[in-house]
Amino acid sequence: MQALLSYLEHESQPMIVLDPDYNILAANTAYQRQFGTVGKPYIGAKCYRVSHRYDVPCDQAGEHCPMKRALEMKGPDRVLHIHHTPRGPEHVDVELRPILNAEREVVAYVERLTTVRSASARASAEGLVGQAPAFIAALSAVQRVAPSMLPVLLLGESGTGKELFARAVHEASPRADGPFVVVDCSGLTETLFESELFGYEKGAFTGAHARKPGLVETAKGGTLFLDEMGDVPLSMQVKLLRLIESGTFRRVGSVETQQADFRLVAATHKPLQQMVADGGFRQDLYYRISAFPIHLAPLRERAADIPMLVHSFLQRGGNHHHPPVVAPAAMAVLQAYRWPGNIRELRNVLDRARLFADDGVVRVEHLPESLTTSAPPPVVPAGAPAAASRRHEVDDATLRDLAQSARGTRKELALHLGVSERTLYRRLKALGLL
Repeated sequence: MQALLSYLEHESQPMIVLDPDYNILAANTAYQRQFGTVGKPYIGAKCYRVSHRYDVPCDQAGEHCPMKRALEMKGPDRVLHIHHTPRGPEHVDVELRPILNAEREVVAYVERLTTVRSASARASAEGLVGQAPAFIAALSAVQRVAPSMLPVLLLGESGTGKELFARAVHEASPRADGPFVVVDCSGLTETLFESELFGYEKGAFTGAHARKPGLVETAKGGTLFLDEMGDVPLSMQVKLLRLIESGTFRRVGSVETQQADFRLVAATHKPLQQMVADGGFRQDLYYRISAFPIHLAPLRERAADIPMLVHSFLQRGGNHHHPPVVAPAAMAVLQAYRWPGNIRELRNVLDRARLFADDGVVRVEHLPESLTTSAPPPVVPAGAPAAASRRHEVDDATLRDLAQSARGTRKELALHLGVSERTLYRRLKALGLL
Protein backbone atom coordinates (compact mmCIF):
# COMPACT_ATOMS: atom_id res chain seq x y z
CA MET A 1 0.00 0.00 0.00
CA GLN A 2 2.85 2.38 0.80
CA ALA A 3 4.35 1.84 -2.65
CA LEU A 4 0.95 2.59 -4.20
CA LEU A 5 0.61 5.80 -2.21
CA SER A 6 4.10 6.88 -3.28
CA TYR A 7 3.09 6.28 -6.89
CA LEU A 8 -0.10 8.34 -6.51
CA GLU A 9 1.85 11.29 -5.12
CA HIS A 10 3.74 11.56 -8.41
CA GLU A 11 0.46 11.86 -10.35
CA SER A 12 -0.69 15.37 -11.24
CA GLN A 13 -4.33 14.26 -11.48
CA PRO A 14 -6.45 13.79 -8.30
CA MET A 15 -6.42 10.11 -7.27
CA ILE A 16 -7.78 8.11 -4.35
CA VAL A 17 -7.63 4.51 -3.08
CA LEU A 18 -10.89 2.79 -2.08
CA ASP A 19 -11.65 -0.50 -0.37
CA PRO A 20 -14.46 -2.80 -1.60
CA ASP A 21 -16.80 -1.28 1.01
CA TYR A 22 -16.63 2.19 -0.61
CA ASN A 23 -14.31 3.63 2.07
CA ILE A 24 -11.66 6.15 0.97
CA LEU A 25 -8.34 4.78 2.25
CA ALA A 26 -5.94 7.37 0.86
CA ALA A 27 -5.74 10.41 -1.42
CA ASN A 28 -2.88 12.16 -3.16
CA THR A 29 -2.05 15.85 -2.79
CA ALA A 30 -3.79 16.74 -6.06
CA TYR A 31 -7.05 15.29 -4.71
CA GLN A 32 -6.71 17.12 -1.43
CA ARG A 33 -6.10 20.37 -3.28
CA GLN A 34 -9.06 20.06 -5.69
CA PHE A 35 -11.66 18.14 -3.72
CA GLY A 36 -10.74 18.50 -0.05
CA THR A 37 -12.87 20.76 2.17
CA VAL A 38 -11.58 22.24 5.42
CA GLY A 39 -13.37 20.71 8.39
CA LYS A 40 -14.80 17.82 6.33
CA PRO A 41 -12.46 14.81 6.57
CA TYR A 42 -12.74 12.26 3.77
CA ILE A 43 -10.27 9.53 4.77
CA GLY A 44 -12.40 6.68 6.07
CA ALA A 45 -15.58 8.21 4.64
CA LYS A 46 -17.79 6.53 2.03
CA CYS A 47 -16.98 7.76 -1.47
CA TYR A 48 -20.64 8.22 -2.36
CA ARG A 49 -21.18 10.45 0.68
CA VAL A 50 -18.21 12.65 -0.19
CA SER A 51 -18.82 13.01 -3.92
CA HIS A 52 -22.63 12.77 -4.17
CA ARG A 53 -23.91 13.26 -0.62
CA TYR A 54 -25.86 10.03 -1.03
CA ASP A 55 -26.73 7.68 1.83
CA VAL A 56 -26.37 4.63 -0.42
CA PRO A 57 -23.95 3.62 -3.23
CA CYS A 58 -24.50 5.31 -6.61
CA ASP A 59 -26.11 2.28 -8.27
CA GLN A 60 -28.73 2.12 -5.49
CA ALA A 61 -29.43 5.83 -6.07
CA GLY A 62 -30.13 5.26 -9.76
CA GLU A 63 -26.68 6.16 -11.13
CA HIS A 64 -23.91 4.19 -12.78
CA CYS A 65 -21.43 2.93 -10.17
CA PRO A 66 -17.97 2.24 -11.62
CA MET A 67 -17.02 0.17 -8.54
CA LYS A 68 -19.86 -2.26 -9.13
CA ARG A 69 -18.99 -2.58 -12.81
CA ALA A 70 -15.27 -3.02 -12.09
CA LEU A 71 -16.08 -5.70 -9.51
CA GLU A 72 -18.19 -7.62 -12.01
CA MET A 73 -15.70 -7.32 -14.89
CA LYS A 74 -12.49 -7.52 -12.82
CA GLY A 75 -11.33 -4.67 -15.02
CA PRO A 76 -11.42 -0.86 -15.38
CA ASP A 77 -14.53 1.27 -15.78
CA ARG A 78 -15.14 4.93 -16.57
CA VAL A 79 -18.09 7.26 -16.07
CA LEU A 80 -18.90 10.98 -16.06
CA HIS A 81 -20.50 12.04 -12.77
CA ILE A 82 -21.58 15.28 -11.13
CA HIS A 83 -19.50 15.60 -7.95
CA HIS A 84 -19.96 17.98 -5.05
CA THR A 85 -16.74 19.96 -4.66
CA PRO A 86 -15.66 22.99 -2.60
CA ARG A 87 -16.60 25.09 -5.64
CA GLY A 88 -20.07 23.54 -6.00
CA PRO A 89 -21.30 20.78 -8.34
CA GLU A 90 -18.88 19.95 -11.16
CA HIS A 91 -18.69 17.45 -14.00
CA VAL A 92 -15.96 14.95 -13.16
CA ASP A 93 -14.66 12.18 -15.43
CA VAL A 94 -14.01 9.16 -13.18
CA GLU A 95 -11.65 6.35 -14.22
CA LEU A 96 -11.51 3.41 -11.83
CA ARG A 97 -9.21 0.38 -11.82
CA PRO A 98 -9.50 -2.60 -9.47
CA ILE A 99 -6.49 -4.04 -7.63
CA LEU A 100 -6.57 -7.85 -7.68
CA ASN A 101 -4.80 -10.34 -5.41
CA ALA A 102 -3.30 -13.66 -6.52
CA GLU A 103 -6.76 -15.28 -6.48
CA ARG A 104 -8.09 -12.48 -8.75
CA GLU A 105 -10.22 -11.08 -5.97
CA VAL A 106 -10.73 -7.32 -5.83
CA VAL A 107 -9.01 -6.01 -2.71
CA ALA A 108 -9.03 -2.26 -3.53
CA TYR A 109 -9.63 0.29 -6.26
CA VAL A 110 -7.64 3.23 -7.61
CA GLU A 111 -9.76 6.12 -8.88
CA ARG A 112 -8.55 8.98 -11.07
CA LEU A 113 -10.74 12.10 -11.22
CA THR A 114 -10.58 14.66 -14.01
CA THR A 115 -12.66 17.81 -13.75
CA VAL A 116 -14.31 18.69 -17.07
CA ARG A 117 -13.43 22.33 -17.74
CA SER A 118 -15.49 22.79 -20.90
CA ALA A 119 -18.89 22.47 -19.16
CA SER A 120 -20.54 23.63 -15.97
CA ALA A 121 -23.01 21.78 -13.74
CA ARG A 122 -24.47 25.09 -12.52
CA ALA A 123 -25.36 28.46 -14.02
CA SER A 124 -22.32 29.93 -15.73
CA ALA A 125 -21.48 33.11 -17.60
CA GLU A 126 -19.90 31.11 -20.44
CA GLY A 127 -19.64 27.69 -22.07
CA LEU A 128 -21.79 24.58 -21.92
CA VAL A 129 -24.24 24.24 -19.03
CA GLY A 130 -26.33 21.27 -17.94
CA GLN A 131 -27.04 18.35 -15.65
CA ALA A 132 -29.73 16.42 -17.55
CA PRO A 133 -28.88 12.78 -18.42
CA ALA A 134 -28.98 13.51 -22.17
CA PHE A 135 -26.51 16.38 -21.70
CA ILE A 136 -24.18 14.27 -19.57
CA ALA A 137 -24.25 11.47 -22.16
CA ALA A 138 -23.11 13.88 -24.90
CA LEU A 139 -20.47 15.44 -22.64
CA SER A 140 -19.17 11.99 -21.71
CA ALA A 141 -18.84 11.13 -25.41
CA VAL A 142 -16.84 14.33 -25.93
CA GLN A 143 -14.42 13.33 -23.16
CA ARG A 144 -13.99 9.89 -24.71
CA VAL A 145 -13.24 11.02 -28.25
CA ALA A 146 -11.37 14.28 -27.65
CA PRO A 147 -7.87 12.79 -27.03
CA SER A 148 -8.02 10.87 -30.33
CA MET A 149 -7.88 12.08 -33.92
CA LEU A 150 -11.16 10.44 -34.94
CA PRO A 151 -13.51 12.67 -36.94
CA VAL A 152 -16.54 13.67 -34.86
CA LEU A 153 -20.05 14.18 -36.26
CA LEU A 154 -22.43 16.23 -34.09
CA LEU A 155 -26.07 15.45 -34.82
CA GLY A 156 -29.03 17.41 -33.54
CA GLU A 157 -31.71 19.95 -34.28
CA SER A 158 -30.81 23.56 -35.03
CA GLY A 159 -30.01 25.54 -31.91
CA THR A 160 -28.80 22.64 -29.74
CA GLY A 161 -25.31 24.08 -29.22
CA LYS A 162 -23.30 22.17 -31.80
CA GLU A 163 -20.56 24.80 -32.06
CA LEU A 164 -20.09 24.83 -28.27
CA PHE A 165 -19.76 21.04 -28.27
CA ALA A 166 -17.32 21.21 -31.17
CA ARG A 167 -15.25 23.71 -29.22
CA ALA A 168 -15.40 21.38 -26.20
CA VAL A 169 -13.91 18.58 -28.33
CA HIS A 170 -11.14 20.95 -29.41
CA GLU A 171 -10.39 22.21 -25.90
CA ALA A 172 -10.17 18.68 -24.45
CA SER A 173 -7.86 17.49 -27.23
CA PRO A 174 -4.06 17.62 -27.60
CA ARG A 175 -4.67 20.39 -30.18
CA ALA A 176 -6.24 22.78 -27.67
CA ASP A 177 -3.41 25.29 -28.14
CA GLY A 178 -4.01 25.38 -31.90
CA PRO A 179 -6.67 27.34 -33.80
CA PHE A 180 -10.37 26.45 -33.78
CA VAL A 181 -11.66 27.37 -37.24
CA VAL A 182 -15.38 27.43 -38.06
CA VAL A 183 -16.66 26.88 -41.60
CA ASP A 184 -20.35 27.75 -42.04
CA CYS A 185 -21.17 25.47 -44.96
CA SER A 186 -24.71 26.82 -45.27
CA GLY A 187 -23.41 30.31 -45.97
CA LEU A 188 -21.11 29.36 -48.87
CA THR A 189 -22.16 29.13 -52.49
CA GLU A 190 -20.63 26.42 -54.67
CA THR A 191 -18.29 28.95 -56.32
CA LEU A 192 -17.11 30.34 -52.99
CA PHE A 193 -16.76 27.02 -51.17
CA GLU A 194 -13.49 25.93 -52.79
CA SER A 195 -11.74 29.30 -52.55
CA GLU A 196 -12.81 29.81 -48.92
CA LEU A 197 -11.82 26.32 -47.88
CA PHE A 198 -8.58 25.90 -49.86
CA GLY A 199 -7.56 29.51 -50.51
CA TYR A 200 -6.38 30.90 -53.84
CA GLU A 201 -3.35 32.25 -55.68
CA LYS A 202 -2.97 35.77 -56.98
CA GLY A 203 -4.72 36.07 -60.34
CA ALA A 204 -6.66 32.82 -59.92
CA PHE A 205 -9.87 34.67 -60.83
CA THR A 206 -11.10 38.23 -61.26
CA GLY A 207 -10.59 40.07 -58.00
CA ALA A 208 -7.86 37.75 -56.69
CA HIS A 209 -5.29 40.52 -56.22
CA ALA A 210 -3.12 38.60 -53.75
CA ARG A 211 -2.64 35.08 -52.46
CA LYS A 212 -5.11 34.19 -49.72
CA PRO A 213 -4.79 31.19 -47.39
CA GLY A 214 -7.95 29.13 -47.00
CA LEU A 215 -9.64 27.95 -43.82
CA VAL A 216 -7.98 24.53 -44.08
CA GLU A 217 -4.59 26.23 -44.00
CA THR A 218 -5.69 28.53 -41.17
CA ALA A 219 -6.65 25.48 -39.08
CA LYS A 220 -3.11 24.03 -39.21
CA GLY A 221 -2.31 22.39 -35.90
CA GLY A 222 -5.87 22.80 -34.62
CA THR A 223 -9.47 21.84 -35.34
CA LEU A 224 -11.58 22.47 -38.44
CA PHE A 225 -15.29 22.63 -37.63
CA LEU A 226 -17.57 22.16 -40.64
CA ASP A 227 -20.96 23.41 -39.47
CA GLU A 228 -24.10 22.36 -41.37
CA MET A 229 -22.23 19.68 -43.28
CA GLY A 230 -25.42 18.62 -45.03
CA ASP A 231 -25.35 21.85 -47.04
CA VAL A 232 -22.03 21.11 -48.79
CA PRO A 233 -22.70 21.10 -52.56
CA LEU A 234 -22.60 17.60 -54.04
CA SER A 235 -19.97 18.69 -56.57
CA MET A 236 -17.69 19.83 -53.72
CA GLN A 237 -18.13 16.70 -51.63
CA VAL A 238 -15.63 14.74 -53.74
CA LYS A 239 -12.95 17.41 -53.14
CA LEU A 240 -13.72 17.41 -49.44
CA LEU A 241 -13.42 13.62 -49.41
CA ARG A 242 -10.03 13.85 -51.12
CA LEU A 243 -8.88 16.38 -48.51
CA ILE A 244 -9.91 14.10 -45.64
CA GLU A 245 -8.51 10.91 -47.16
CA SER A 246 -5.19 12.25 -48.45
CA GLY A 247 -4.60 15.12 -46.03
CA THR A 248 -3.65 17.31 -48.99
CA PHE A 249 -5.21 20.16 -50.98
CA ARG A 250 -4.39 22.73 -53.66
CA ARG A 251 -5.19 26.40 -53.60
CA VAL A 252 -7.42 27.61 -56.42
CA GLY A 253 -5.18 28.55 -59.33
CA SER A 254 -2.21 26.51 -58.08
CA VAL A 255 -0.69 23.18 -59.12
CA GLU A 256 1.30 22.87 -55.90
CA THR A 257 0.00 20.38 -53.33
CA GLN A 258 -0.24 21.56 -49.75
CA GLN A 259 -0.21 19.37 -46.66
CA ALA A 260 -3.21 19.76 -44.34
CA ASP A 261 -2.96 19.34 -40.56
CA PHE A 262 -6.29 19.53 -38.74
CA ARG A 263 -8.71 17.52 -36.62
CA LEU A 264 -12.15 17.33 -38.23
CA VAL A 265 -15.40 18.00 -36.40
CA ALA A 266 -18.58 18.22 -38.49
CA ALA A 267 -22.16 19.02 -37.56
CA THR A 268 -25.57 18.92 -39.18
CA HIS A 269 -29.27 19.03 -38.38
CA LYS A 270 -30.09 17.20 -41.61
CA PRO A 271 -30.65 13.41 -41.90
CA LEU A 272 -27.42 12.52 -43.69
CA GLN A 273 -28.22 8.81 -43.92
CA GLN A 274 -31.48 9.58 -45.69
CA MET A 275 -29.64 12.03 -47.94
CA VAL A 276 -27.19 9.23 -48.83
CA ALA A 277 -30.11 6.97 -49.74
CA ASP A 278 -31.65 9.76 -51.84
CA GLY A 279 -28.37 10.54 -53.61
CA GLY A 280 -27.94 13.99 -52.03
CA PHE A 281 -24.86 13.10 -49.99
CA ARG A 282 -21.90 10.88 -50.89
CA GLN A 283 -21.86 7.59 -49.01
CA ASP A 284 -18.06 7.42 -48.86
CA LEU A 285 -17.88 10.95 -47.41
CA TYR A 286 -20.56 10.10 -44.85
CA TYR A 287 -18.57 7.14 -43.57
CA ARG A 288 -15.44 9.29 -43.39
CA ILE A 289 -16.98 12.02 -41.24
CA SER A 290 -19.19 9.84 -39.03
CA ALA A 291 -16.53 7.75 -37.31
CA PHE A 292 -17.76 9.04 -33.92
CA PRO A 293 -21.32 10.43 -34.00
CA ILE A 294 -22.62 12.34 -30.96
CA HIS A 295 -26.33 13.06 -30.62
CA LEU A 296 -27.26 16.39 -29.03
CA ALA A 297 -30.67 16.26 -27.39
CA PRO A 298 -33.27 18.96 -28.10
CA LEU A 299 -34.09 21.31 -25.23
CA ARG A 300 -37.50 19.69 -24.68
CA GLU A 301 -35.60 16.57 -23.55
CA ARG A 302 -33.57 18.68 -21.11
CA ALA A 303 -36.40 20.52 -19.33
CA ALA A 304 -34.64 20.12 -15.97
CA ASP A 305 -31.74 22.20 -17.32
CA ILE A 306 -33.92 25.17 -18.29
CA PRO A 307 -33.64 27.11 -14.96
CA MET A 308 -29.85 26.73 -15.07
CA LEU A 309 -29.71 27.83 -18.71
CA VAL A 310 -32.02 30.77 -18.00
CA HIS A 311 -29.81 32.11 -15.22
CA SER A 312 -26.72 31.49 -17.34
CA PHE A 313 -28.06 33.55 -20.24
CA LEU A 314 -29.21 36.34 -17.93
CA GLN A 315 -25.64 36.50 -16.57
CA ARG A 316 -24.20 36.73 -20.07
CA GLY A 317 -25.89 39.92 -21.22
CA GLY A 318 -26.51 43.39 -19.87
CA ASN A 319 -25.41 44.11 -16.31
CA HIS A 320 -23.31 41.14 -15.15
CA HIS A 321 -23.30 42.37 -11.54
CA HIS A 322 -27.09 42.62 -11.27
CA PRO A 323 -28.65 40.26 -13.83
CA PRO A 324 -32.46 40.01 -13.79
CA VAL A 325 -34.20 37.24 -11.85
CA VAL A 326 -37.14 35.23 -13.17
CA ALA A 327 -40.48 35.11 -11.36
CA PRO A 328 -41.59 31.52 -10.59
CA ALA A 329 -44.69 31.79 -12.80
CA ALA A 330 -42.50 32.90 -15.73
CA MET A 331 -40.07 30.06 -15.07
CA ALA A 332 -42.97 27.61 -15.12
CA VAL A 333 -43.95 28.89 -18.57
CA LEU A 334 -40.36 28.59 -19.82
CA GLN A 335 -40.16 24.99 -18.61
CA ALA A 336 -43.54 24.02 -20.07
CA TYR A 337 -42.79 25.36 -23.58
CA ARG A 338 -41.53 22.87 -26.22
CA TRP A 339 -38.76 25.11 -27.67
CA PRO A 340 -38.71 24.16 -31.38
CA GLY A 341 -35.77 26.55 -31.79
CA ASN A 342 -34.01 24.96 -28.80
CA ILE A 343 -31.33 26.84 -26.84
CA ARG A 344 -30.96 29.54 -29.48
CA GLU A 345 -34.67 30.36 -29.17
CA LEU A 346 -34.45 30.41 -25.36
CA ARG A 347 -31.56 32.88 -25.50
CA ASN A 348 -33.44 35.16 -27.88
CA VAL A 349 -36.55 35.10 -25.67
CA LEU A 350 -34.49 36.07 -22.62
CA ASP A 351 -32.67 38.85 -24.47
CA ARG A 352 -36.06 40.31 -25.34
CA ALA A 353 -37.55 39.82 -21.86
CA ARG A 354 -34.57 41.54 -20.25
CA LEU A 355 -35.51 44.79 -22.00
CA PHE A 356 -38.92 44.80 -20.30
CA ALA A 357 -37.71 43.85 -16.81
CA ASP A 358 -37.29 47.42 -15.53
CA ASP A 359 -37.29 46.34 -11.88
CA GLY A 360 -34.93 43.41 -12.48
CA VAL A 361 -37.64 40.72 -12.52
CA VAL A 362 -38.72 38.83 -15.66
CA ARG A 363 -42.44 38.10 -15.43
CA VAL A 364 -44.93 36.20 -17.58
CA GLU A 365 -46.07 39.39 -19.32
CA HIS A 366 -42.48 39.94 -20.53
CA LEU A 367 -42.50 36.66 -22.48
CA PRO A 368 -43.72 36.35 -26.09
CA GLU A 369 -47.39 35.50 -26.45
CA SER A 370 -46.48 32.34 -28.35
CA LEU A 371 -44.99 30.90 -25.16
CA THR A 372 -47.85 31.76 -22.86
CA THR A 373 -50.56 30.50 -25.24
CA SER A 374 -48.84 27.15 -25.83
CA ALA A 375 -47.81 26.50 -22.22
CA PRO A 376 -50.34 24.84 -19.89
CA PRO A 377 -51.15 26.85 -16.75
CA PRO A 378 -49.62 25.68 -13.44
CA VAL A 379 -51.76 23.12 -11.60
CA VAL A 380 -52.97 24.52 -8.24
CA PRO A 381 -54.50 22.06 -5.73
CA ALA A 382 -58.05 22.87 -4.59
CA GLY A 383 -58.03 25.05 -1.51
CA ALA A 384 -54.38 26.02 -1.92
CA PRO A 385 -53.44 29.56 -0.87
CA ALA A 386 -53.12 32.20 -3.56
CA ALA A 387 -49.33 32.25 -3.31
CA ALA A 388 -49.26 28.63 -4.48
CA SER A 389 -50.37 29.73 -7.95
CA ARG A 390 -47.03 31.50 -8.35
CA ARG A 391 -44.88 29.01 -6.53
CA HIS A 392 -42.34 27.05 -8.58
CA GLU A 393 -39.78 25.13 -6.53
CA VAL A 394 -36.23 25.98 -7.59
CA ASP A 395 -33.21 23.74 -7.09
CA ASP A 396 -30.27 24.66 -4.85
CA ALA A 397 -28.06 25.85 -7.71
CA THR A 398 -30.80 28.10 -9.06
CA LEU A 399 -31.63 29.47 -5.60
CA ARG A 400 -27.94 30.21 -5.00
CA ASP A 401 -27.75 32.18 -8.25
CA LEU A 402 -30.95 34.07 -7.46
CA ALA A 403 -29.83 34.97 -3.94
CA GLN A 404 -26.42 36.17 -5.09
CA SER A 405 -27.72 38.21 -8.01
CA ALA A 406 -31.07 39.52 -6.72
CA ARG A 407 -31.50 43.13 -5.78
CA GLY A 408 -33.75 44.14 -2.91
CA THR A 409 -34.59 42.53 0.42
CA ARG A 410 -34.95 38.89 1.40
CA LYS A 411 -38.67 39.52 1.83
CA GLU A 412 -38.94 40.64 -1.79
CA LEU A 413 -37.04 37.56 -2.98
CA ALA A 414 -39.36 35.30 -0.96
CA LEU A 415 -42.33 37.06 -2.54
CA HIS A 416 -40.99 36.46 -6.05
CA LEU A 417 -40.38 32.78 -5.23
CA GLY A 418 -43.85 32.37 -3.74
CA VAL A 419 -42.53 31.04 -0.40
CA SER A 420 -42.54 32.34 3.14
CA GLU A 421 -39.60 34.39 4.34
CA ARG A 422 -38.96 31.72 6.99
CA THR A 423 -38.75 28.98 4.32
CA LEU A 424 -36.38 31.09 2.28
CA TYR A 425 -34.26 31.77 5.37
CA ARG A 426 -33.95 28.04 6.13
CA ARG A 427 -32.90 27.20 2.58
CA LEU A 428 -30.37 30.05 2.37
CA LYS A 429 -28.89 29.01 5.70
CA ALA A 430 -28.59 25.39 4.55
CA LEU A 431 -26.71 26.62 1.48
CA GLY A 432 -24.33 28.63 3.63
CA LEU A 433 -25.53 31.95 2.24
CA LEU A 434 -26.37 33.48 5.63
